[in-house]
Amino acid sequence: MTRTVCRLTRKDFAVLEVLLERRRAFADPMVPMMEQKLASAEVVPADRIEPDIVTLNSRVVFTIDAGMAETRTLVQNEMRGPVGSSLSVATRRGLCMLGMAQGQTVSLEHAGGRREWISVKTVLYQPEAARRAASERALAGERRPGLKLVYSAATCVRPLGGTGGMRQTDNDDPGPSAA
Repeated sequence: MTRTVCRLTRKDFAVLEVLLERRRAFADPMVPMMEQKLASAEVVPADRIEPDIVTLNSRVVFTIDAGMAETRTLVQNEMRGPVGSSLSVATRRGLCMLGMAQGQTVSLEHAGGRREWISVKTVLYQPEAARRAASERALAGERRPGLKLVYSAATCVRPLGGTGGMRQTDNDDPGPSAA
């Protein structure tokens, strides 16, 4: 019996399928790794994915070969976010981490045959879990902390961009000295 190595949301699975088709057209060396990931993945609905599973746009703390811990956001495209804060699923490490659970360690083989161990220490943020928590709060009747009115402006104050009347009246001419 084969053990499922990763769990993917339907969206993450679809993103990988599209990425795989694009990479096949260019005979990319990562194609076998993507095919293996898709073949061994358990696909679950986004509302049922555990909060400790790495999904797209999750913020993850991980180590490489038991080195220093790094924190990255797993993204579809590396062009999103500040430089050095994201990790694309189009890279070997990013693809390897997608679908891993907190505490899981996996061996990753690079093109040259070199192996490294990737360990997911913590999933700091997962968008699916955050969405679930927000909907649960809404169902419980909790309101999000919002803006609180602390001062009420007088009704004579014009709204931004509004034009007001002239300041001078009929008998209010300051004369030539005002110029």
